[in-house]
Amino acid sequence: MQIVLASLTTFLFAIILTLIARAAARRMGVVAAPRQDRWHSKPTAMLGGVAIYGAFAAGYLIFAPKLASAFPVLVAATLLLITGLIDDIFRIKPYAKLVVQLSAAAAMVYFGLRLPWVEYQWINDILTIFWLVGITNAINLLDNMDGLAGGISVIACAFLTITFVLNGQVSEAVMAAVLGAAALGFLVFNFNPASIFMGDSGSMFLGFMLSGTALLSETGRFRGLTSVLLTPVLILMIPIFDTCFVTVTRKLSGRPISQGGRDHTSHRLVALGMSERRAVLMLYAFAAVSGILALMVRLLETSVAIAVVPAFALLALFLGLYLGQLRIYEDGEPPQGLRVINAFANFTYKRRVFEVLLDVVLIALAYYGAYVLRWDGRLDAEQLGIFLNTLPIVIIIEMTFFLIGGIYRGLWRYAGINDLVVIARSVVAGAMAGALAVFVMYRFSGPSRAVLLLNGLLLLLLVSASRLSFRVLKQMLVGRANLHPDARPVLIYGAGDGGELLIREILNNPDHRYAPVGFIDDDDRKAGKLIHGYRIFKSGQLPDLIRAHGVNEVLISSIKVPESKIDNLRGLGLALRKMSIRIE
Repeated sequence: MQIVLASLTTFLFAIILTLIARAAARRMGVVAAPRQDRWHSKPTAMLGGVAIYGAFAAGYLIFAPKLASAFPVLVAATLLLITGLIDDIFRIKPYAKLVVQLSAAAAMVYFGLRLPWVEYQWINDILTIFWLVGITNAINLLDNMDGLAGGISVIACAFLTITFVLNGQVSEAVMAAVLGAAALGFLVFNFNPASIFMGDSGSMFLGFMLSGTALLSETGRFRGLTSVLLTPVLILMIPIFDTCFVTVTRKLSGRPISQGGRDHTSHRLVALGMSERRAVLMLYAFAAVSGILALMVRLLETSVAIAVVPAFALLALFLGLYLGQLRIYEDGEPPQGLRVINAFANFTYKRRVFEVLLDVVLIALAYYGAYVLRWDGRLDAEQLGIFLNTLPIVIIIEMTFFLIGGIYRGLWRYAGINDLVVIARSVVAGAMAGALAVFVMYRFSGPSRAVLLLNGLLLLLLVSASRLSFRVLKQMLVGRANLHPDARPVLIYGAGDGGELLIREILNNPDHRYAPVGFIDDDDRKAGKLIHGYRIFKSGQLPDLIRAHGVNEVLISSIKVPESKIDNLRGLGLALRKMSIRIE
């Protein structure tokens, strides 16, 4: 009840203070002017960070004033708020902000707040400083689109609150809830279209508060070391992912990491054809899934968590690979990085070495997952020993069959049925050969037959999913949103192979400027079915479709359409175009 009351009160404070901050920023001229490397297109009030801080401070003083362990976090975060505010108004050098961040993080370590990740305190101290500075800058980098940093911070605070509640840390839960409520009140005015920005003052304050608050969790209440390591990382997965993604792509393209640009995860989602709101909401959903997984890790056996979390990391990796292939940087913008980096970028474009390394990981994950499933997540010392002893043999044998079977000859973006047949053949042969080698190694006593069967099934699933990932992600992320904004409605006559080829060309190349309504076919048995998500209609429905969708053009996909049908189409006032494939 105290958490709910604190959240509602702070939320109201944040709304009132954000309104005041917006009016003051406009009157004082503290506004963010549009820039080429920024997303907004009109001057927008700053000082949102001051409103967030004021609302949080009020909520904290009222509902959690005796939380002494949080004082170092609050003092250090206040210092970063002031530093960010100076930067918002007067501009200071990036290295000056970094010095302040490092000083604040070092002070936290001095007062005893650190990540308990390893046995050596000095290593934990270094990791803690890196964690605090890294998350602070991650939230700062994430503040690149209306509502993104604020919304992700709210979601992270919600899961931090739940974590503290599960730990029995009520005061810490109240503090996390108050921080989230302050960000939520600001988000009311920051969501697209934003009328106020949080600025560096808000992003640095939120980033440091999130990373610092995570240090307050009593790790002794977690089930194991895996939970201690993964819970804070998963809760803050989106800012970590975006920072790593931007760092890698800018480094490989020869751009300074500190240089601004429209190359973040959110920007690339919009480049795929999404609206700005949809891109932000999708990242919200990803953050929520990651937070749920963080809570699940607390409940799962360590052996299960070790299998589940890498699978989730692979999903993030595939998303990064898909977004990374988009051309974001302007034509003619030469790379300025070191030659070795540019050469590496060109080399990885071929993806063969990466595919081999990925398959090694997939084989290990599938083999381990088979043990986890077979033994219900509880591996005894004997089975764990068998896994560790046989893993190198299994990897070598299955990778050999992958190479011989031709898995590395295809391109992911064009993966289809033929590629799946090659994958299935190679995986089955490799799994059988690996199983035989394991049985011979242990003289047909010890290894579980069910494990070796599950290994083949899991490996087939993982390898197939990796090769189809680009096509699946394209369908999930883009769907029909990749159409040109000036696309005109069109019907495709003929729902056969030619029609499928034609609509795929339209969807892959928006410059054709067509928005398919569906297919028309003379075969009534096809009516109601779908091709690439587009419905097949009876030819008799054509007049109704013309009126309902404003269609004035039909694309003919087959050369076998009778002239009488073509005359009927012209009689309806439709412009006709025929698909033609020419080989010269």
